[in-house]
Amino acid sequence: MITIVLGAQWGDEGKGKLTDILCAQASLCARAQGGNNAGHTIVANGQTYDFHILPSGLTNPQCLNLIGTGCVVHIPSFFKELEDLHKKGLNTEDRIFLSGRAHIVFDLHLLIDGLQEGELTEAAEQEQSSDGHMEVVKKSTGGAIGTTKKGIGPAYSAKHARSGVRVHQIFNKAELGKRLRVLAKGAQKRYGSAIEGYDVEAEIARFDTYRDQLRPFVVDAVPLMASAQKKNLDILVEGANALMLDIDHGTYPFVTSSATGTGGAINGLALSPFKIKEIIGVVKAYTTRVGGGPFPSEDTNDDGNALQRLGHEYGVTTGRRRRCGWLDLVVLTHSHAINHYTSLNLTKLDILDHFSTIRVAVAYKDPDSSTTLTDFPEDLTVLDRCEVVYEELPGWKGKGNVAGAREWTDLPQEARAYVEFIEERVGVRVKFIGTGVKREDLIVR
Repeated sequence: MITIVLGAQWGDEGKGKLTDILCAQASLCARAQGGNNAGHTIVANGQTYDFHILPSGLTNPQCLNLIGTGCVVHIPSFFKELEDLHKKGLNTEDRIFLSGRAHIVFDLHLLIDGLQEGELTEAAEQEQSSDGHMEVVKKSTGGAIGTTKKGIGPAYSAKHARSGVRVHQIFNKAELGKRLRVLAKGAQKRYGSAIEGYDVEAEIARFDTYRDQLRPFVVDAVPLMASAQKKNLDILVEGANALMLDIDHGTYPFVTSSATGTGGAINGLALSPFKIKEIIGVVKAYTTRVGGGPFPSEDTNDDGNALQRLGHEYGVTTGRRRRCGWLDLVVLTHSHAINHYTSLNLTKLDILDHFSTIRVAVAYKDPDSSTTLTDFPEDLTVLDRCEVVYEELPGWKGKGNVAGAREWTDLPQEARAYVEFIEERVGVRVKFIGTGVKREDLIVR
């Protein structure tokens, strides 16, 4: 049967810890979407591992691992991540496979990604109003996306324009060269002298080395997944990014370029919806976001700074400081409406040990229409002018600690009330509660 673990906010919710725990019972752990633009850290057997494109089921020596068809893969980064795991003593032999239908992220895509971000930043800085004066660009609609510049967006763009290159095409040298030269020619027309330093023939030549190295890893993922499901193996799907970064349902255009929700998992791995046992939404006890785009409950004052400091909120992939704010139930109910969670994993509840009052965003108020919104708006210009409606709950500072708790009854009464408030408003049971950084710091209800 299939368990799917998905981010319910803007990423960095702590999916890796739950995935690490669940993969101990899994026969197959798979990534369905995205590339090495995501990342999390796992501590297993006293060793710390950083994962980006590789599934974290590699920490379980009995677990097979698959990078699925919906993913995009930068081949040098794939080998570098494997090498880093091997240096730490992790044996991955015959346990990691890559779908031949997945698309390749070329170095050309990384270059284009940086150029596109630069263009967006420049456009935001130079945007002018009709009277010629500089216009303040709205935080929800203008400016750079804040990508990781890993080439993910350009790779997916090429895929959907039907000009991308699949992994299996690496083994056809002539076909690979022809298609990459077409991509490079198009980029040259679009960006001109900005990509003069890129050498398409050098990149093609590098795949002469990768070709033989990659062959043992590449599989046809369709029969592999069909067989695993027919045998009713325990399959764990490791979501990347999160719902609010989904290309269709997130805060577009401030999103990633893949389908990060349940639908993306099903399509990216050829899953049978009838084999799904659990869809677990991972949600932080507060909210964070990396990069540009709307963040209604962001707190740029003392509380937000405290959440950032106490939660050590820096991205694994980029090292960027995460923006922080209070839990937003409008976001969470929107996420649930799309992903249909069967349960939630509430992470980092222990960080709220330090607050006497806890605020929760429960709605948005549009001052132009005097309406109260409980659904996340599709139009970011509406969101930009909205005011957040908060409810305040009593904290438990000085009344007990969540940190290190292992049982539901160990939690302070106010902490239990906070969890139950979330359950009531979202309509989903909180099954897992993170109470610290250790693997064992988890309450299972």
